[in-house]
Amino acid sequence: MDSLKITIFQAYLFWEKIDKNLQNLGVKLSAIREKTDLIILPEMFNTGFTMNADTLAEEMEGKTMRWMHEQAKRFECVITGSLAIRENGKYFNRLIWMRPDGSYEQYDKRHLFSLGKEDTVYTAGEKKLIVTLKDWKICPVICYDLRFPVWLRNKNSEYDLLLIVANWPERRAHHWRTLIPARAIENQAYAIGVNRVGHDGDEVFHSGDSMCMDPSGKTVYYKPNDEDLYTFTIYTDELTKIRRAFPFLKDADDFQMEC
Repeated sequence: MDSLKITIFQAYLFWEKIDKNLQNLGVKLSAIREKTDLIILPEMFNTGFTMNADTLAEEMEGKTMRWMHEQAKRFECVITGSLAIRENGKYFNRLIWMRPDGSYEQYDKRHLFSLGKEDTVYTAGEKKLIVTLKDWKICPVICYDLRFPVWLRNKNSEYDLLLIVANWPERRAHHWRTLIPARAIENQAYAIGVNRVGHDGDEVFHSGDSMCMDPSGKTVYYKPNDEDLYTFTIYTDELTKIRRAFPFLKDADDFQMEC
């Protein structure tokens, strides 16, 4: 397993303006100057966290999916983030894992944010996704999923990196800053959270606080408040060293989860 170079974009999002967001994101990504393996965008990166799915959700063949493929080809890497999708008469907050060749994986947000009425608009997913990139096993999830450790439990060491894309408000930023290190430590995996910045259409402020924590809970990257495009590397050796020194995962409880 090689090292993995990751580019985080903690972006300002224009409220419910798909074309403007895609144009802005494309321009800002042009600042990437080094080869990267993975670009991570926030939750609902093309609209912000919207409940107006009836007017803003796209089909799987829509413009945002095409844009993601274009960016993956452009940078010769995987690009990921979530968007509102319309499918079979239902709406999903769906994370897309887009490869340069146009193939992709998808994950539908399992835990819908009932406080914000997300559960009245979108349909919850039922399956966890584990993807592989350069032999790294990666578990991508969406925002509110972070609060549910059973769903994220690293059973049988099924992943090496937990990835959370989010629109997490500043008013609960303390929870975000606490839960990501906790998920890294308890699952002995790198944990990366990518949030947005700025106000949304409901005047809810987002302070970013995107971060990467190593499997021991140490900070690899952290950025509050400002828009930030940043590339860094995580290392196999560090992951292996921590798991060998503290083989806690083998002592974990066995369980079955019913969705």
